[in-house]
Amino acid sequence: MSIQWFPGHMHLTRKAIAERVKAIDVVVEMLDARLPGSSANPLMAELTSSRPTLKVLNKQDMADPERTALWLAHYNAQPQTRALGLDASHTAPARALIDACFELAPLRGGMVKPMRVLICGIPNVGKSTLINTLKGKRAAKTGDEAGVTRSESRIALADDFYLYDTPGMLWPRIVVPESGFNLAASGAVGRNAYDDKEVAWELLAKLKTDYPRLLDARYQLGLSSEAVAAAAEEDLLDAIGRQRGALAAGGKVNGQKAAELLIADFRALHIGRITLETPAQFDTWLRAGLAADRESDARKHGLREKGHIKPAKKTSAAPTPKRAAR
Repeated sequence: MSIQWFPGHMHLTRKAIAERVKAIDVVVEMLDARLPGSSANPLMAELTSSRPTLKVLNKQDMADPERTALWLAHYNAQPQTRALGLDASHTAPARALIDACFELAPLRGGMVKPMRVLICGIPNVGKSTLINTLKGKRAAKTGDEAGVTRSESRIALADDFYLYDTPGMLWPRIVVPESGFNLAASGAVGRNAYDDKEVAWELLAKLKTDYPRLLDARYQLGLSSEAVAAAAEEDLLDAIGRQRGALAAGGKVNGQKAAELLIADFRALHIGRITLETPAQFDTWLRAGLAADRESDARKHGLREKGHIKPAKKTSAAPTPKRAAR
């Protein structure tokens, strides 16, 4: 299954960011600490490549601290880049963002040269919550569904510090299948773009390998870590459904409800502090995804040259998302 979600307002956001970044000193990209690689927008890297960048691993209190340390080291090793972990609901660490921006652009500051910062990220990554924490009041809308912020806004955090907020934006084509599932599990993708059971199975495939003890503790499976890791994802979801009472008529497990419960538990931290990817894992996925994408483009190009398919018509409309079936 391929998960894709690019509503029309994201197309407009891309154009707005391309224009705004010309007058920006620092770009702050909010990442989900549970999936830093998957939540890093490759379009943002393309649009903002000429600007210093601060990578903020938000929701670090929900992520595996050992893996967060790996990701911070990974990003801090990159040129013109700093990274820090935040829990956006706490004021003191959130203020570190302002200091980090001045470190990245030390010649900015004061009324003559105010700091101009663009903050961006995928939907539901916590931008609005962070902005409200920095501002000390509700400066931006918040919500637990993708796509709450729908237009750009400028917020003065100080007399010489302007923050430009943008709507959450994904990218037109997700070439890393694992990223699509991770984004869906985190809530960054609209629900009409994925199948809950498919996402639950993929989530279980990661949890049973990397966090079997947490999985057993949450759902009282009564299995050793080795047994959890060896179990089929479908069997684990069935066991979770029975344990949580997700039953249909006749005592059969309601797979849809069981999947929804698992995803909700992951998002609410009920299973534990989990990070779905390491820098090394994501690098492997990315290489494989890009290679597969190149092969797909080559096949399409060959078919067009042979006249088997016609070139796609150019359009600015976003594709209609469809629920995938297994």
